[in-house]
Amino acid sequence: MKIVIAGGGKVGFTLAENLASDNHDIYLIDTNETVLKKADDMLDVMCIRGNGGSVETLKSAGVDTADVVIAVTDRDELNMLCCLMAKKLGAKYTVARIRDPEYSGEASRIKHDLDIDMVINPENTTAMRISRLIRFPQAIDIDVFYRGQIELVGFKVEESDLIAGLSIAEAQKRLGDLPVLFCAIEHNGVTSIPNGSSVIETGDKAYVIGEIVNVNDFFRNIGRIEHRSRSVIITGGGRVGLYLAQTLSRIGMNIKIIESNYARCARLCEMLPKALIVNGDGTDQELLASENLDKAGVFVSLTGHDEDNLVMALYAKSAGVPKVIAKITRQNYYGLVNGLNVDSVVNPKMITAYSILRKIRSMHNTQGGHMESLFQIANGSAEAIEFAVHSDAKHLGIPLRELKIKKGVLVSVIVRRGKFIIPKGGDHIEDGDDIIIVTTGSVPILDVNDMYED
Repeated sequence: MKIVIAGGGKVGFTLAENLASDNHDIYLIDTNETVLKKADDMLDVMCIRGNGGSVETLKSAGVDTADVVIAVTDRDELNMLCCLMAKKLGAKYTVARIRDPEYSGEASRIKHDLDIDMVINPENTTAMRISRLIRFPQAIDIDVFYRGQIELVGFKVEESDLIAGLSIAEAQKRLGDLPVLFCAIEHNGVTSIPNGSSVIETGDKAYVIGEIVNVNDFFRNIGRIEHRSRSVIITGGGRVGLYLAQTLSRIGMNIKIIESNYARCARLCEMLPKALIVNGDGTDQELLASENLDKAGVFVSLTGHDEDNLVMALYAKSAGVPKVIAKITRQNYYGLVNGLNVDSVVNPKMITAYSILRKIRSMHNTQGGHMESLFQIANGSAEAIEFAVHSDAKHLGIPLRELKIKKGVLVSVIVRRGKFIIPKGGDHIEDGDDIIIVTTGSVPILDVNDMYED
């Protein structure tokens, strides 16, 4: 496909990088020459210097023949204008990043009136992800598939867990063959697809997948009986903090937000009447202690500075807060975070990029089946993908044990006529199935047929 991206920041660059590796023709528009030079040096893309809202710039990028135009500049209005003009010039599909909370209640109208096909709000999407992590205390990562009926949950293995020190086969036997599957294990920073002989060690990050009720039973069976927290402290009252507080308020949680900007505090008081807003510096340990940090069930650091977020998260963990989540935007910090005692990290820019990437990949011309969902797991070192299988898929009806599936690819769930199957070697894939695969391979899986060696 021909894809035009307006905005070469972290989101735009990540999209260009991934989509170029998928063999699409990418045109990247930005006004910053340094940004374009970096993209030109590192990526196989066509770089165009100019304003994404300019008709002339859009024409020079050939939007009249573009399959997709993605506007992810740092200005909402420019993104909307870019999509509007691109559609009028002939682009088939448009995507706009719109972040301002003032527009959040008007997304449907904006899409209709400006003929924008997809509107994404990174901060709201991030807040939804954090709220899922809060509602599932054991999880360091969580994604949902097949209309919310299947969960993939990542957790850090503790010494007290029933499965610690056991092989996968031994763990499954100890759990009574509960229908959940270990689909990935991260050990010493390296993520792999496990087999029956793989050992689950204390400190590993393990990822299991299954129906929601079975995943819940899994955690109870390994000894994780955790009660959901009712109180949360949020440092940083920006857009993510606002959306998160609004979401948690609807489920009855007690919310405290610490924000250093007084004017922003006043605004938050108006928008969040049930929350307690504190004007202060969230990095001040004395302030955190005075606000009863040690009694909080959850601590979330959401300021605009990664370093501050990490420091606050570490202090909260040392104070005994059971669940700690930090917002991180720099990819090169992920290796550092792996060695720290922080439960979960979220990256709004990567969440945004993958939400858009999921949609673009689902539009890819496929033979064996189209993509329904796509999620990064294990800090981006693996992907979990849901496909709807078509009749043109290869090897239908053949037992999985007889197939040559690529190394680093695991068929983790088969959904057939509403029945959920955790597949074994004798199971097979049929036309009309939905399947969820997990892959740690470097080659992207864009189609069901891509997972086979032949």
